[in-house]
Amino acid sequence: MTRVERGRVLARAIERAVAHRASARRWTTTTRTPAWMVTGWMGGRGVDRSTAMTRFERCGSTASSKITAAPMVYVRGEEMTAYVMDLIRSRWIEPRVDVGGWETFDLRAKNRDDTEDRVLRDVIEAGKRIKAIFKEPTVTPTADQVKRLGLRKSWGSPNGAMRRGWNGITISRDTIHIDGVELGYKKPVLFERHAVGGEYSAGYKNVGKGKLTTTFTPSEGPDAGKTVVVDEREIVDEEAAVVTYHNPYDNVHDLARFFFGRCLEAKVTPYVVTKKTVFKWQEPFWQIMRTVFDEEFKAQFVAAGVMKEGEELVHLLSDAATMKLVQWRQGGFGMAAHNYDGDVLTDELAQVHKSPGFITSNLVGVHEDGTLIKEFEASHGTVADMDEARLRGEETSLNPLGMVEGLIGAMNHAADVHNIDRDRTHAFTTKMRTVIHQLFREGKGTRDLCGPSGLTTEQFIDAVAERLDA
Repeated sequence: MTRVERGRVLARAIERAVAHRASARRWTTTTRTPAWMVTGWMGGRGVDRSTAMTRFERCGSTASSKITAAPMVYVRGEEMTAYVMDLIRSRWIEPRVDVGGWETFDLRAKNRDDTEDRVLRDVIEAGKRIKAIFKEPTVTPTADQVKRLGLRKSWGSPNGAMRRGWNGITISRDTIHIDGVELGYKKPVLFERHAVGGEYSAGYKNVGKGKLTTTFTPSEGPDAGKTVVVDEREIVDEEAAVVTYHNPYDNVHDLARFFFGRCLEAKVTPYVVTKKTVFKWQEPFWQIMRTVFDEEFKAQFVAAGVMKEGEELVHLLSDAATMKLVQWRQGGFGMAAHNYDGDVLTDELAQVHKSPGFITSNLVGVHEDGTLIKEFEASHGTVADMDEARLRGEETSLNPLGMVEGLIGAMNHAADVHNIDRDRTHAFTTKMRTVIHQLFREGKGTRDLCGPSGLTTEQFIDAVAERLDA
């Protein structure tokens, strides 16, 4: 598929997602899955995929009083966040939603070690097939954790493998807002972080004095097979690090369409962020973004009243973007950046907007058929210190909003992609969000927002469950 063809397919996919007009699909498979791969949630009992499929087909009847959850990949993590999501599933979700169509994977560090990371590879394959994924925070083990957990090695973060496996184009990180509760930004802020490339996939070697030559050998074109010298320099230090990495730009066209489409829908002003004045290799990122905007979106932004006639797409240097995130507290804007800049800037975004618990984190990829693959998670970690306090018998008060927003996004996307019980799914997830917001407005939320009089972790879970029944 050419870039132009893929762009057209993606554009149609975005239009379908925005308009919630996903074509009807039926999830069918006869493949049997090893028991360790799909774990029975409450009892730890293995459930093979064919059994789960049979239950899904059986409960798809409109006669069922429960909402039928569309097929979704559910990735289980560990520590405090896993404990809270256990409570949420048992108290909020499973009494009201039949989750027989979900495929659940155990991505705890110990299980990755026991399966030699086969579980991660199977998560990626399931995500390709199902296209809707929710992931709890997971542990990337340190050297101390490797010893404590009895692991054979320190398994790397699963995120890079997921981004590559799902043809990731962007990681969307947006502010979460609660009506009536002041956090940081008054209006939504949207952020797109290029999902691949940069320092995260770098190769390196520690070296001493000598000559460094970086070469490239094209695999196609008139110079195929010929060695091209990219850079030559003398290393004069006794100790130095040589680092190589690249920035893929083929999928920036897809990133641009997704970013500008979201900004247009939310009616916020888009900005593109690079450090191209110093890092000259970043110039193509800006050029591609600007070309897609001018040719496909500029007129729409003017027609929608987001921009005025004659206004151009604005480029921000990453230094300036750092300051603007602090200054523009009114919100109402979007930014798109390279992988590393996006990582750093969204950390700042989270701090301005109270904490990482009030920022979404959604990986967006594109399937070969043009359907968007979306993985949703919280932007924070496993909250290990709070889990240790819980295990000591101390009271805890974890705000689950970031994880719940991820679960809501995954459930809604699954319902849209597979066209299964969409209306009831969206109504339920909307009610779940509304109830949480109501409790926070009434001072009955967790203690991060409501102070010492706020509810404990378990009390908040119970309070939401009671209102879901009302």
